[in-house]
This record gives sequence, C-alpha cells and structure tokens, in this order.
Amino acid sequence: MSDTSTNNRETMGFQTEVKQLLHLMIHSLYSNREIFLRELISNASDACDKLRFEALHNAALFENDSELKISVDYDKGARTLTISDNGIGMSREEVISNLGTIAKSGTREFFSKLSGDQQKDANLIGQFGVGFYSAFIVADRVTVLTRRAGEKTDQGVRWESEGAGEFSIEMTEKQDRGTQITLHLREEQDDLLSGSRLRGIIHKYSDHIVQPVVMKKEEWKEGGQEKLDEDETVNQAVAIWARAKNEINDDEYKAFYKHVGHDFEDPLTWVHARVEGRQEYAQLLYVPGRAPFDMWDREAMHGVKLYVRRVFIMDDAAQLMPHYLRFIRGVVDSSNLPLNVSREILQESKDIEAIRAGCTKKVLGMLEDLAKNDTEKYSKFWKEFGKVLKEGVGEDFANKEKIAGLLRIASTHADTDAQVVSLADYIGRMKDGQDKIYYITADTFNAAKNSPHLEVFRKKGIEVLLLTDRVDEWVVSNLAEFQGKKLVSVAKGGLDLGSLEDETEKKEQAREADDFKELTDKIKTSLQDKVKEVRVTHRLTDSPACLVADEHDMNANLARLLKASGQSVPMSQPILEINPRHPVVMRLKYEEQKFDEWTAVLFDQALLAEGGQLDDPASFVKRINQLMLEMSGK
Repeated sequence: MSDTSTNNRETMGFQTEVKQLLHLMIHSLYSNREIFLRELISNASDACDKLRFEALHNAALFENDSELKISVDYDKGARTLTISDNGIGMSREEVISNLGTIAKSGTREFFSKLSGDQQKDANLIGQFGVGFYSAFIVADRVTVLTRRAGEKTDQGVRWESEGAGEFSIEMTEKQDRGTQITLHLREEQDDLLSGSRLRGIIHKYSDHIVQPVVMKKEEWKEGGQEKLDEDETVNQAVAIWARAKNEINDDEYKAFYKHVGHDFEDPLTWVHARVEGRQEYAQLLYVPGRAPFDMWDREAMHGVKLYVRRVFIMDDAAQLMPHYLRFIRGVVDSSNLPLNVSREILQESKDIEAIRAGCTKKVLGMLEDLAKNDTEKYSKFWKEFGKVLKEGVGEDFANKEKIAGLLRIASTHADTDAQVVSLADYIGRMKDGQDKIYYITADTFNAAKNSPHLEVFRKKGIEVLLLTDRVDEWVVSNLAEFQGKKLVSVAKGGLDLGSLEDETEKKEQAREADDFKELTDKIKTSLQDKVKEVRVTHRLTDSPACLVADEHDMNANLARLLKASGQSVPMSQPILEINPRHPVVMRLKYEEQKFDEWTAVLFDQALLAEGGQLDDPASFVKRINQLMLEMSGK
C-alpha cells in the first residue's frame, strides 16, 4: 500500500483484493442493489453492540449518551444518503484496516473460485461477505466520518474514496462518537432519495435490528413531502430471538440470519427455542446454505454471538458450540450469566457447559429432523458440512451414536461417490447371518471401489462402506460399533465372514492353506523383512495378491496420511495374502529360475493396488519388461 501525504491528508492505495471485490460487486450485485442499506445498517448495529460490551468495563465510553441508535437520512439537493450510528467508532488505524484491506481468511480461495458469470459470482460474493464495500453499488463516492468512543474530539477521522484504486484519509474534528457514512449517489439512483422507499428497504431487511433505526418524520405539504425535526423509529427494534415463534415469519428469520451470519444467501434451516429451568436462555441457531471460506481455519470466528439479557457480550463465543459444529451461526441470550462475563469465566462456568450441551443437542436434533423429513436439503447440508460433522465422532463422546446416525458414506451399494448411505441404511440391507459393518479406507473413491480387498464381498453381495475423506481414519478409530454392529476393516487382520461362509468353503480354505504352505514360506524368505507374514487368502477372486495390515497395526492409508502431514509413523510390515486359484500364483508354485523376480513383482503390484508407492519404480518396470519378453519367447 503506497501513500502520498499533503499536510494532514494522505492518499493510499487499496489492497489488491479490495480493488477486485469492488469491481465485482458493482457489476455482479447491481440487480440486488438494495442490500447495501442492509449491510451498512448491520455494520452500524455491530458497532453499537461493541460499544455496549466495552462500556461494561468502562462506562465513560458512553460519553453521557447511552441511548444507542442508528440514523438514516437523505438530501435530495445534494443527492446524498447518510447512515449514522453512535456506536464504538474507529481510530485512524482501524479505518485503514477495516476500509482499506480484507483481512478475512480464505481470500485467495475466494477469488480463485470466481468465474466471470455475474449470477454465480454474486452468490460467491455473498458467501464471502459484502459489508461496507456494498456502498459502491449505488454510490460513486463514499465519505466516512468517525471517532472512536473515549477519544478526544480532535481525533476524528475522515475517509473518502470513489471506489477505484485509492482512498484519502485525514484527521479532523468530530464532536460525537460513532460513524457517519455519506453516499454520493450514482446517476439513476434517485429512487433512494425517498423516505417511503428507504423505509420499505429498512422494513424488508433490517426490521430485526436490536437498536432503533430512526428517520426524520415526514408530512405532505403543498409542493411535496417535507421532513420534520422529530425522529421516528422505523424498525421493530426488538430482539427477534426474544419474540414468540408464532409471531415471526420465515422472511424475518432469513433476514436476521443474513445480519448475524453476514451472508448474502438464505440459511438452509434453523432452530429457535427458549430453555427454562436452572439455566434460562434463548437460542436462535442457523445452518448456512453454503460452507464459509474459512471453515478449515481453526482460528476463524465460530459464528455464535453471546448476549446476556439482550446485551451483546461477544462475537465468537467458541464455548457455546463444539468445534465440529463451527459452521453454526446465530445467537444465545442467557438470563443467568453476569453482564461482565469474560472468556476466562466462560471456560470455567457450569452454566456455560449446560448451555453448550443444550445447544449441541438442539442442533443435532434439527439435523436429524432434516435428514428424516427433507432428504434433498440434508444432501445439500452433507455436501457442504459433512466432513466437519464427522469430526464430532471423536470429539463428542456423549453424542457419538447420534452423530454416527447422521453420517452419510459412499458404499458399494451405489455407483458414484455422490450417492451416499447412512449406517442405518447399511444395517437394513445386511445379509442374513451378517453381524458386522464392513468398510475400507482409501485416498479416492475409485481406489476404494476397485480395491482387490472387495473381491470376495462383491462375489457374495456383501455391501462395503467406501471411506475416502482424510477425516475418515479418525472416524473409524473412534467408532467401534453402531447399533450393536461392530465396524470392521476389510483390509486389516484375518477375514472372518462367520456364517456368511458355509462349512464346505471353510474346509476348502484350510486345505489350500496346507497345500500352499511350502510356497508361502518360500515367498516370505524371498521378500525377507518387506512383509510380516505370507498366507493364503480367500478374500481375492480376481487378483493374485493383496496386502493387509495386522489386526493391531496401523493401516497403510492412515500411515500415508500421517507421513504426508510430516508426522512420524511407527514401523510395521504388511501381510501378503496370495490367491491360490490365480494363474500367476499357480505358476509361481512351480517356478524355480525366476522365483525372486516373480515374487517381487507380486509384492509391488499388491502395494500399488492398495495405493502405496514403490521404493524403486524403475526396477519394477525393468522386471516387468523382462518377464514379458521371456513369456513372449523373445
């Protein structure tokens, strides 16, 4: 950011991302230009909330004016629209930080997803948050005059920009605290210079704002409409969560979500409840329509606001919601907590523990209802937030079974990874005599679906879950069973299908193990410490061999994930299982001259089939070529 200064005034360049966002917003969001007023009023409301919170510890910040409000005014002659608040205000540094840069996580990813399609980009911009910059949808010049509460009157700051590449900033006098934003309207925006038009927009988008949004009263006189000196409150100015549910329509709920979630799109679903008893609190919690760009940033804001008796306390009350539900937006308003509650107190509060448990239960119940009654919406939820919800299996022991019931997983029952099933669905389709839930973990859907470990399951028509998300290893390590059915990996330990195999099959397997004992011993000697054991398998029907992990060893997929993240992995050798009915294995039984070469190829193929990497790919290729030439007689 370069700057030039003359006396007190400085001219600075916008951050590159701000320039891009301004250009996109002006061109992509123009069809929904009304949202600028919603965004500016929402910001003003946040500023008032922050002042009320800081004033809990320093009442002098009110400067003898504790009646917080937001004002909207217009001037037809000057063609300006002004939004003012008496909230916390901003210092010079805060103005530069808040109005000149985007410090939000996921900025780079956001811009990489923009397509050039105005309608699609408008939705993306909405997910990212439009905020203050939406003013440039309707204004070709914006002036901000602000002073932080508690600062001297000569510490006011004036910021101005035409929304191009730069802005000016200077120190100035400002008698009252707070922020005043003046929009110099573009051509053809004259409809916004109307009291009735502005009141209509405020009712539509900002009726739920807790602080009163005031405008000058107007009356019709000869020659037109005239503004009076007296103010009137335009919005309801009542906390929406404090109202009875039967008094609130869906549009009001959606409007409040866009305010509290700083989102452009409607929420997917929400829950509104009041809890009474030892802990008394109201909760209004939303599931967004799309995942936020910073969902994987563990330092990102959690999105649940804490109020105490309708007084805003803090923005990112992480203690109110478990980390695996970090996508939830909304508010919790407690009647029990002290007004001066701090983050430290929250961490130790039994009341907060109870509220957190109650909120978690309510959200999981909401998701259960959605899964049961609206599968299309739940599919959308799972696509956006499924990977995050999976974390709860290991994080939330008390709700593990409930979370497991919400999981949706690809399986051999479906054709694509987009078709997912629940664990309850799986159990409902289990074969007679089946008492286990079988699964496989892999890097990709195709790697899982085409794994040689599935061959006997495919032959017998036994469904196998295909787990391909990084978090799935965490899930299965913490979910031993579901509804009394044990979860078993098809790639670990010896394969025991129990009553799914008849006695004839079991006798044949025992006979083959004895018949090939000499060969398995010979292969183990050839491979030396590459494998822990070599044994005959009955899990293969088409492939000559596969690798499995011992019952208590780490599986290969988890080992690869840990190595990729830079973590140390304990040494363990896999078990090589050979298919006694495969032609390659039958030949190997009688091979003398090239036994070591064939054995090495068999091992390397099995390693590749389960997603592993060869230590020496060049030698593998050379060995394959040699054997192919010999088999062709050349």
